[in-house]
Amino acid sequence: MFKKLNVLCVDTSTEACSVAVLCQTATGQVINDKFMLAPREHTTKILPTVEQVLEAAGLSLSAMDIIAYGRGPGSFTGVRIGISIAQGLAFGSEKNMVGVSTLQAMAQQAFKTNGAKDVYAAIDARMGEVYFAHYRLSDELMVLVGEEVVIKPADLITKQAEIADDAVLVGSGWAAYPELTEHFKAAEQSDIEFPSARFMLDEAVNCINNSLDILPELATPVYLRDKVTWKKLPGRE
Repeated sequence: MFKKLNVLCVDTSTEACSVAVLCQTATGQVINDKFMLAPREHTTKILPTVEQVLEAAGLSLSAMDIIAYGRGPGSFTGVRIGISIAQGLAFGSEKNMVGVSTLQAMAQQAFKTNGAKDVYAAIDARMGEVYFAHYRLSDELMVLVGEEVVIKPADLITKQAEIADDAVLVGSGWAAYPELTEHFKAAEQSDIEFPSARFMLDEAVNCINNSLDILPELATPVYLRDKVTWKKLPGRE
């Protein structure tokens, strides 16, 4: 039997700030979302945006079944803000959580908007590195090929010797390191630069359907850099 599903997703992992609400019923689904570029303004923008999107959807926080969030990789501060906000909403509404990769979200957007079936995603990680992952389409979902890594452009060029000529490039990493764009020139450059909560919903639903949702206290970010540590909300250590 089909079960109605409401999902709230928030993401502040990069310069972008976004919120999406999915209302899925037996007759289809409705998505309300808001996406903006708001570097250094995430803390002031995210909660009002959550309120605006919930109001547009005609739903309350208590009506949500799951709280999803962009788990990274991305800006350390941005990832922390996003997961803290999501945890606070989940604790307050007693909901489970699902984390979605920012790299997967951009790959999913390339599929949903451009029909891409093979995607290379790269986010500028600063410090002369990029967060990188390769995705391929499987059953309407972009699936990771190999693993997500943080890597220097020169090392990625060496590692990724063969480039799929029908692939699409997404993320801020390509513009940051032109040598990467040159090496991956067989692929098509897209205008997708940052992840959006709207395109995290497909993977969130997939995780929910496979019982991969977790308690809020178990939600953790993905930084890829080992030197970064994560502290949960006060009292939740």
